Amino acid sequence: MVQGTAGRPQEEADPRNRGRLPGEVWVLVATSFVIAIGFGIVAPALPVFAASFDVGVTAASVVVSAFAFMRLAFAPVSGRLVSVFGERPVYLCGILIVAVGTGSCAFAGSYWQLVVLRSLAGTGSTMFTVSALALLVRLSPPEVRGRSTGLWATGFLVGNIVGPILGGGLLHVSLRLPFLAYAVSLVLATFVAWVFLRRSVLASPQRSQGEITLGLWQALRHPTYRASLVSNFANGWAVLGVRISLVPLFVVEALHRDQGLAGISMSVFAVGNVVALMPSGRLADAYGRKPLACTGLAIAAAGTIWLGFTESVPAFLVACAVAGVGAGLLNPAQSAAVADVVGARARGGPVLAGFQMSADVGSIVGPLLAGVAADAISYPAAFAITGATALVALLAWLVAPETLPSRAGGRGPAGEPVTEATCGPRT
Repeated sequence: MVQGTAGRPQEEADPRNRGRLPGEVWVLVATSFVIAIGFGIVAPALPVFAASFDVGVTAASVVVSAFAFMRLAFAPVSGRLVSVFGERPVYLCGILIVAVGTGSCAFAGSYWQLVVLRSLAGTGSTMFTVSALALLVRLSPPEVRGRSTGLWATGFLVGNIVGPILGGGLLHVSLRLPFLAYAVSLVLATFVAWVFLRRSVLASPQRSQGEITLGLWQALRHPTYRASLVSNFANGWAVLGVRISLVPLFVVEALHRDQGLAGISMSVFAVGNVVALMPSGRLADAYGRKPLACTGLAIAAAGTIWLGFTESVPAFLVACAVAGVGAGLLNPAQSAAVADVVGARARGGPVLAGFQMSADVGSIVGPLLAGVAADAISYPAAFAITGATALVALLAWLVAPETLPSRAGGRGPAGEPVTEATCGPRT
């Protein structure tokens, strides 16, 4: 492939391609969809399979928590691996590690073997998550970063909706079959990603001499990165934590309905999320990251707080949809802002790992504190506290500068104006 004068492929430098998503981004989106389907296939089978070893509910839950704990603990290592070896090798290796760990779960002969193998899968999960985001930073020009991160998030979300449906069917055949099906799908995803990325100049691990290494402490000097950490923490608290742990209990104990409504509410949230994700990415590319992040946080806070005060099913479902729309508006904007801070020519693995860890910490801390509030005070108080985290993040974003290079006021990690030169041309 012929190189342009700025170190990028000549066709990418062509003005006619400006605003187009590189083909490699679509590869990452398709792969994320397959990975998410597999994760959804395993999700309903995992606690049931763990319980088959004659352990209690708490022990069965530990298998789920072990995966999340290893994701959090291994994230700094994953960031370092990306910086040393490059995004593409870590991405492919991470997927294969999850495939091996998950596929081996099907042959686990004891409870503790299952815990260890599931923990191994957690290390691979954080490897491909951090490296995938790093690849999106490298592949996407600043003017389409919102769209690319929005598409990537949509692939995960839709896959997580489809996966449990398929997993439920496989469970009727065998408890071990979902793990094997996920492993096979991951191997296929790895092969597809390798085929389409191996000759890519944009995804090449070869670096230019002008590349810089962006450390976590340097990125923390940037107020927009700090705001993104806070908003991702709030998002993890509400979406990955409280929505899964507290909403089902609220349905049964406050609304006096069966668990079926909890499943419906998650689907309604997902629909609101999908509806908002794609326009959010385009709007973040057109008008800036900050307006969409602030709007999303405000809507998410309103929907989450309102949810705790609902007394009827229609109001409850509407509140879930509103919260989903808020999360959908936020996610592409905050991810694109972090990508702007890192820039296309910087090695920012630890920076991206820190961003991921903020959501993981929120998903662990959120259910604990919200659960204490629900027991000690009330469900409205628990959801009000959850919504308040989004309002705190909103305050952080209000004082943060815009990072979209085409908008005035953006600042780089060292305080310099953000421009294409600051972010670095794509190599």
